[in-house]
Amino acid sequence: MLPFRFQILDGIPVSDQLVKAVQRAVLTGELAAGEKFPSVRVLAQELRISPTTAHKAVLELRDSGFLATRPGAGMVVVTPVGGSREQLVAQLIPACRDLLRQASLLGLTPDETLDAVRRALSEKP
Repeated sequence: MLPFRFQILDGIPVSDQLVKAVQRAVLTGELAAGEKFPSVRVLAQELRISPTTAHKAVLELRDSGFLATRPGAGMVVVTPVGGSREQLVAQLIPACRDLLRQASLLGLTPDETLDAVRRALSEKP
């Protein structure tokens, strides 16, 4: 079982989708800094994708500062350093779209959706 949510969508390269899913998971706290990240082999098996695709995504995540290699531990999650706040916020846009889509299916107004987000922010983790 992978430590983050991921669903393959048609029309977008799987490696790009995987990168965005992991970035979103890190930025939202679903994946915590220091947490061991699955190996390329595990990713490929769990997601039923080619090891080449999984490797490409892992390399991009490492190069963009979301993963790091730790001796004896393999790949671990790291909090990205650098980048503007605007770039970091842009990483959350797909999750926001998912939330808005779900709220619409529930028949919630934008104000009700924002109220739900405010309530979630005020709750203690």
